[in-house]
Amino acid sequence: MARAAIGWGVRDLAKAAGVSVDTISRLERGEELLPRTTAAIRAALENSGVIFLADGQTVDGGPGVRLK
Repeated sequence: MARAAIGWGVRDLAKAAGVSVDTISRLERGEELLPRTTAAIRAALENSGVIFLADGQTVDGGPGVRLK
């Protein structure tokens, strides 16, 4: 959802995070990735305006992801 919210394709996110397109596809299928890979993807999304909410957090209107 975060990728779609900012209008990025798989290639856009892969480039911004410095990972392969296959890695993004694996993440979106729910496969486990190395923590450093997940952190790079999250950082790329956050740098593009995505805000991740913690489980149960309802800041800015409800749980999920938000744009800044």
